[in-house]
Amino acid sequence: MTAKLPSPASNSRGAEIIDVTPGKPRGGSAQEFDAPLAPPVPGLQRAGARLPVVEYLQRLWQRRWFIAAYTSASRAAGYEGSFLGQAWQLLTPLLNIGVYYLIFGLLLNTSRGVPNFIAFLSVGVFVFTFCTSTLTVGAKAVTGNLGLVRALQFPRAVLPMSTTLVALMQLLTSCVVLVPILLLSGVYPSPRWVLLVPAIALQTMFCLGLAFVVARIGAQVPDATQLLPFISRVWMYMSGVMYSVQVFTRGHPALGVILRNNPGYVYLELARNALLPGQPASVHLWLLGLLWAVGTLVFSFLYFWRGEEQYGNV
Repeated sequence: MTAKLPSPASNSRGAEIIDVTPGKPRGGSAQEFDAPLAPPVPGLQRAGARLPVVEYLQRLWQRRWFIAAYTSASRAAGYEGSFLGQAWQLLTPLLNIGVYYLIFGLLLNTSRGVPNFIAFLSVGVFVFTFCTSTLTVGAKAVTGNLGLVRALQFPRAVLPMSTTLVALMQLLTSCVVLVPILLLSGVYPSPRWVLLVPAIALQTMFCLGLAFVVARIGAQVPDATQLLPFISRVWMYMSGVMYSVQVFTRGHPALGVILRNNPGYVYLELARNALLPGQPASVHLWLLGLLWAVGTLVFSFLYFWRGEEQYGNV
């Protein structure tokens, strides 16, 4: 049945009769509705469109002060609801050191073959906590800031970069406790301590790459973040945080090769060789750390950048 609607052009009052028969287009022929849309205006860009890589990096550099401010605010808010506040940044690894020393050092005797197990364990716990913090917090970098993502237009890479910087600041803060532990355990400063700076720099590059990967995965598959504590725990056991990989892989050369090429082990060894007495890190170990850092960062950044348009729609 055809219905007739008045419009200001045709009937006795000057209204036009418009046919609104179902299936028939209103206000014009089907050809008019099939006409192509007007081309975009030059100089305008679709909101939320992914920028070219070079321009994207330039936008990140332009927002470096925002990254610094956001990092500072996130770090301050991390322990806002606790009585001791940011003191937990130091207390948590100290408690972990005590528990690991009791269970692994004394009960399981993983301290064999390690001359100064307290210093060995302390460096391992503090340095590896940087990796685990980046992994777990970076996975929520996008999903935990959806209000900000949907309200403002900015390169989303700002968010995993900020979570990585927060974890780095916690590592640097922990040095306030780590240095006295080393001194009390009989380790004294040496010129080799300077090598800790490039070791932490390489680890930061690697951890930033981790944050990019898990941030995108967490944005697309939020349930994946529930697996990260188990993954980080297995990774810790494979990295030699509380035992010597060289001692425990004797007679198992294939396992030793796998563990020694694990990035967690690589960055722990670079830090331990810089701070503890003994042989300095080999050139092979430094090259391996550089390869893991640069390769992970480049691949992960491109992986995160390719999903730029999806993050506001999660």
